[in-house]
Amino acid sequence: MRIAIAGLATSHPYTDARTLASRADLIVWEEDQARLARFTEEHPAAEVADGLDDLLAARPDGVVLTVPNPGVAPALARVLAADLPCFVNKPAAATAAQLAAVDVVASSRPELVLSTSVLRFAPAFTALVAEDLGEVLSVRATVRHDVGLWAGGHNPWQDDPAVGGGTMVTMGVHGVELLVALLGPAVRLAGAAAATRSYPALKSEDIGIMALAWENGAVGAVEVIGVTDEESYTVSVHTRAGTREVVVEPGADPLSGLGYRGTVEAFLAMVGGAPSPVPWEQTRAVLGMLVSAREACA
Repeated sequence: MRIAIAGLATSHPYTDARTLASRADLIVWEEDQARLARFTEEHPAAEVADGLDDLLAARPDGVVLTVPNPGVAPALARVLAADLPCFVNKPAAATAAQLAAVDVVASSRPELVLSTSVLRFAPAFTALVAEDLGEVLSVRATVRHDVGLWAGGHNPWQDDPAVGGGTMVTMGVHGVELLVALLGPAVRLAGAAAATRSYPALKSEDIGIMALAWENGAVGAVEVIGVTDEESYTVSVHTRAGTREVVVEPGADPLSGLGYRGTVEAFLAMVGGAPSPVPWEQTRAVLGMLVSAREACA
């Protein structure tokens, strides 16, 4: 089996490759030579392609796509035209124009497209989804992930609201993803607020909050804490009987604890012929909430 790593724009494909390397031969393409050198140093057996066309001409069995947001739709279109399953690292879109473009492409072959926060496949969260929670009244997701690297100039495109969406989108996706996975895609944004408290060099915010409302009457909130000494993701589910809370955190094995390994397994099942385990309808709803929140905080 051959898996193509198309782009190394964030840290995620490096992490994905650590699991994939034990299951498949890797072929990689990335325009930034420093990023490419870092990858090939860790995976010296990986084949290097000169461009996306060269990568696809090598006839991989599946593609992990990680390029800056403006390039997702055209790159995904080329992957799907090759009839290949594609895992698009989060978030697939950060603006209304980007989402409209990606939606057209992904909707044409939704069974071949997986785009999700890896936390959806974290064991602590999948155990919660499997529970009989009864009637859910309210939910809350708290995302704690520091964005100090952006303040120091790392990956500036991610911090740019008009390109990568900033903290509200790039970190907020984790919380919105989990709540949509729990309660479904029939949801709208009821409000959002953001501020920069500790990292004034950012183009975006370092804290934010979103209020969500589902058609069935349930409500929810996503807190995004981008100033933190710890990484963790908490989901609280409120019912008449009380509150059920789970915390997703790296633990002793971050690849498993944060869902990276589970996400790769889900993608490899697609390579084996299974349809995407995350309906595009859900992914579109997640991205729609994030885009709406970004616009509300402009």
